[in-house]
Amino acid sequence: MHLTVDAIVLAVRAHGEHGAVVRALTPADGVLAGYVRGGRSRRLGPILQPANIVRGEWRARTDDQLPALTVELLRSRAALFDAALPAAAIAWLTALTAATLPEAQPYPRLHAALAGALDAVEAAPTARGWAGSIARYELLLLAELGFGLDLDRCAATGSADDLAFVSPKSGAAVSRAAAAGYESRLFALPPFLRAGGAAEWSDALTALDLTGHFLARDVLVERRAELLPARARLLDRLKRAVA
Repeated sequence: MHLTVDAIVLAVRAHGEHGAVVRALTPADGVLAGYVRGGRSRRLGPILQPANIVRGEWRARTDDQLPALTVELLRSRAALFDAALPAAAIAWLTALTAATLPEAQPYPRLHAALAGALDAVEAAPTARGWAGSIARYELLLLAELGFGLDLDRCAATGSADDLAFVSPKSGAAVSRAAAAGYESRLFALPPFLRAGGAAEWSDALTALDLTGHFLARDVLVERRAELLPARARLLDRLKRAVA
């Protein structure tokens, strides 16, 4: 194996006295792991921050061997870790991606979406500008892993009109008329998840409640205790930002 490609750093784990195993998301080759010699050093530590963009060179003699990885920093997002709310968003997005995607499987749409969500966190002055991007990313990740929600037509009537709710069991949309009398048992469906565009603050939080339910149920089944506290911290900070 010999591959040189730009990638988004997702996770860094100490390995040995000075090295680190790094997992990064590439556009065409998915998540790739590699051993970085001296990855915990003062020189390389800042380069290997999650969400940074690096040019990585992976080398291995066989497919079964953990590749050696050398990195060159292309774009640093380290400054975002100085603020609690952006830091929580980055920690969640990168940890979720690292924990759920199988290695060496291409997910070009997820790579583009993650890059876009991280750009939004970096560019927007407040979370109002990027909270909806996180929900969209989670929705896409569910779909890419085979747990996509059906938000195009009403599960009860087949109609695409006035879709306002989502069934917590099937993940299918429900129209306002079909949901009459059962609204409290359903998730609200924020319009921006179907129509695109900017998300109102309340709609972004509603969307995160929706995607969080299906992530916990379908994707993070064996890793809830490990990952969901990070998401809970992010949601808590987002809700405090609203207040």
